[in-house]
Amino acid sequence: MYRRTFLQTAAALGGAIAGVASFRPSVPEILTVTGPRPTAQMGLTLIHEHLLVDFIGADQYNPNRWSRAQVVRKVLPYLREVKALGCQTLLDCTPAYLGRDPLLLKMLSQGSGVQILTNTGYYGAVQNKFLPPHAFTETADQLAARWTREFKRGIDDTGIRPGFMKISVEPGHLSDLHRKLITAAARTHRRTGLTICSHTGFAIPAFEQMEVLKQEGVRPDAFVWVHAHNERNKERYPEAAKLGTWVSLDGLADDNVDEYLLMLRFMKDRGVWHRTLVSHDAGWYKPGEPDGGTFRPFTTLFQKLLPKMRENGFSEDEIKQLLVTNPAEAFAIRRRVVVG
Repeated sequence: MYRRTFLQTAAALGGAIAGVASFRPSVPEILTVTGPRPTAQMGLTLIHEHLLVDFIGADQYNPNRWSRAQVVRKVLPYLREVKALGCQTLLDCTPAYLGRDPLLLKMLSQGSGVQILTNTGYYGAVQNKFLPPHAFTETADQLAARWTREFKRGIDDTGIRPGFMKISVEPGHLSDLHRKLITAAARTHRRTGLTICSHTGFAIPAFEQMEVLKQEGVRPDAFVWVHAHNERNKERYPEAAKLGTWVSLDGLADDNVDEYLLMLRFMKDRGVWHRTLVSHDAGWYKPGEPDGGTFRPFTTLFQKLLPKMRENGFSEDEIKQLLVTNPAEAFAIRRRVVVG
């Protein structure tokens, strides 16, 4: 039904590239690995997790380093577990050349019932270890064309399309290379409406990326400040959020639940609850390690954080906004550009 509705909408708009229509739905939608869905069907969403990550580096990257069947056998129980706890949607934030595998994600989505989104974009942190050679030589427009092509035609020959962008920069001031990455992301957003998630951490590169977006005519609400919890000056959170940026506190674990409770209270008290996101950054099947290494489950939010939030006066409406409404608003595919 969703595919039929999508094709009918696209045909009415008359936009097709290589047989795949432009994505311009009449109602807010996301793109999952199994196709488009209305944002109203996202439900409770984990906005930053990883099902598989390969740290070998772009120069040695090879998808043959893992068996999809073995990964599914290891990972599927964790997805079924979190599905039973109420999770309906999960964003897999593993980018290209780091283990992004759309067909694997589709298998896991179909086996678990969890809607999964994959991404386009390149990861520049860790001294550019995960950037392919052409990322160093191509212009921002050429990179944007690559990422836009994945959105319009699908990733490689899978036909699976990304539902957001994932890039990464180093903790300090933006290098010219990383400035090019965020510029390419801005230009991709203008062409596709995909939200930009940038592994950033600290405030200096976060605000510098926001400035690049402004210069490119892209609004701050197209940008997710990933790993904002690493910034020690917490006042920078509401500063960014009041400009429109999404502040993502996505390192939740069993040993920092109280810290997250305080950060969430801080965001609520500063009046920026509507720009707050939370997740674990958990999972991590690692090719090259026996049985994929240790896989961290996605349960802390459900089993530890939510009970503490309720005990400390957070209402059900506030919890729903944090885990349902905010993700739907953040990741709906639409162009968020400066008009005029």
